Amino acid sequence: MLIIVGFIVVTLSVLGGFVASHGKLAALWQPFELVIIGGAAFGAFLAGNPTKTIKQTFAAVLGVLKGPRYQSKDYRDALSLLYELLNRARKEGFMALESHIDNPMESAMFANYPSIRDDHHLMDFITDCLRLMVGSNIEPHELEPLLELELEKHHHEELAPAHALNNVADALPGFGIVAAVLGIIITMASIGGDIAEVGGHVAAALVGTFLGILLAYGFVAPLAAAVEARAEQDSRIYESVKTALLASLRGYPPKIALEFARKTVPSELRPSFADFEQHLKSLK
Repeated sequence: MLIIVGFIVVTLSVLGGFVASHGKLAALWQPFELVIIGGAAFGAFLAGNPTKTIKQTFAAVLGVLKGPRYQSKDYRDALSLLYELLNRARKEGFMALESHIDNPMESAMFANYPSIRDDHHLMDFITDCLRLMVGSNIEPHELEPLLELELEKHHHEELAPAHALNNVADALPGFGIVAAVLGIIITMASIGGDIAEVGGHVAAALVGTFLGILLAYGFVAPLAAAVEARAEQDSRIYESVKTALLASLRGYPPKIALEFARKTVPSELRPSFADFEQHLKSLK
C-alpha cells in the first residue's frame, strides 16, 4: 500500500506548494486538458499493445495494490512439496512420480498444497521439469539451459505490463505539450478580446504541460516501477524450484537440495534453517 501513500504525498506536496505560493486551486481545474492528455495516452496504450498485455497491465496494477503474490507460506509450501516429491523419487525412483505429475489435480501429494496446485504457471513449471527428469537420462548441464530459457520467457511476459506503463509515462509529457499547443491556438483566436479571457486561456494551456509532466513522473512512472519490482519478486519462487530440481539431479539428497533452494528465497520471506528443518520433520 506504500504506492498509495506515495501518490498522496506527491499530490499534497505539489498542490500544497502551489497553494502556499498564493496559487488558486480552481485555476488547475481544466477537465478538457485532462480529456486530451488522458484520452490520448490511453488510446496510445491500446494501439501499442496486444490484448494480452492490456489485460495483464490492468491485473498487474491491481496486483501492486494487493502486494506480492507469493508470501512466506507459499515459499514454504513450494519447498515442502518439492521435498515430498524428491524424497519419494529417492526412495522409489523417479518413475514413482509419473502418476502424480501427469494428474497433479488428482494427486494426494499435490492436494496437501492447494495454493501451489492451483497456480497454473507454477504447476506447469514444476511438472514439466519433473517430466524431463522422469522420462529421460538428462544431465544437469543439459537441463539447466532449458530451465533458464523457460524462466527468461516467463520473466519477459511478466515484465510486459511494466514496459507498457513506461511507454505511457514517456508519452505523457508529449501529450501535455499537445494540450498546451491546442490551448495556445485557442488563445491566439481570442486575442483582441477581454484580457482576463486571454489570460485564462494561457493558464489553461500551461496547465496542460503541467499535468502531462506530473502524471508521467509523479504517477505512471512510479507505478511502472512498482509493477516491475513485484514481477521481479514473484519470479524468485521459480528460481527456488529450479535450484532444488537441479541440485537433486546432481545427486544431492532432498534436504540438501531444498537448502540450496531456501537460499534463493528473498530474505524477508525466507524461513529460518531451524524452522524449515522442524517443518520438514513434521511432514514425516
